[in-house]
Amino acid sequence: MNQRLLGQTGMSVSEIAFGGVEIGIPYGIGVEGKADMIPEQQAIYLLHEAVSKGINFFDTARAYGTSESIMGRAFKDRRDQVIICSKCRPFRDPEGHLPPADRLGKIIKNSLQDSLDELMTAYIDVYMLHQADVEILENEIIAGLFTRLKKDGVIRATGVSTYTLQETEKAINSGVWDVIQFPFNLMDQSLETLFPLAAEMGTGIMVRSVLLKGVLSEKGRHLHPALKDVEMHLKQYDELLNDSTPDLATLAIKFALSFTKVSSVLVGIDRMDYLNKTLSAADNLYLTEKDLARAMKLRYPDPAFLDLREWDRMGWLT
Repeated sequence: MNQRLLGQTGMSVSEIAFGGVEIGIPYGIGVEGKADMIPEQQAIYLLHEAVSKGINFFDTARAYGTSESIMGRAFKDRRDQVIICSKCRPFRDPEGHLPPADRLGKIIKNSLQDSLDELMTAYIDVYMLHQADVEILENEIIAGLFTRLKKDGVIRATGVSTYTLQETEKAINSGVWDVIQFPFNLMDQSLETLFPLAAEMGTGIMVRSVLLKGVLSEKGRHLHPALKDVEMHLKQYDELLNDSTPDLATLAIKFALSFTKVSSVLVGIDRMDYLNKTLSAADNLYLTEKDLARAMKLRYPDPAFLDLREWDRMGWLT
């Protein structure tokens, strides 16, 4: 497993980051409840196997159910071997309002302490805002609190998880956030335009939704009727498959890894075969210049439609 520098944080991270949402909450196509999730002991074994096979970067969050506590138990005796990224609990109330300034500090402080307790650690390597929108990114109190946490040494780097180009560009230009995590994949390449800016600012890039919640895998063969056009579009990627890239999921991972400005590619893993398949894709034999150019031309024509949160709300991923 190759490693890449995480921006200017001084940390070297594995090209593949282990996405921990699936081991903590029901998530993904066909996962409807806890009965579809792997048991805790199997999840711990999976995390240990990931470390033994070269993955040192692990992503979780307060919002991911038991993910932090499982990682805490898995890594308590090997904390020095892993780099952990976690995220503060979301700020907005059910009506979408931000809390007043005095409560923001308490939310961040309490959320961080909860994460430290669950992860059984004295520090978090990368601590992120979760679901950061423009208003949150413009809030100087939030930025100041995260900066203070870094100065105090309880976190090693600040980070932010974004969705849109506007949010991501604002976060990078602010100079506050050391690491940015955002969606990027074969179908939605919208944020690729910001790779040079992030490199110029020394910002580490973590890309997520690389498999589009399983759509860019064998699970994308029998999608909800509302996603018929998406399923038809997927067939175009067959022309890029070959002996070293035998299936869509491998192609999707290799595509993201072909961008040298990307520090790490986040892949959700909750099965041993998923781990092994991901490791096989991260073989340093990525897309040729010709194939990469072709893959970029095969982006989905309406990226705004590729809204996984909306698909979830509509029940299209069950």
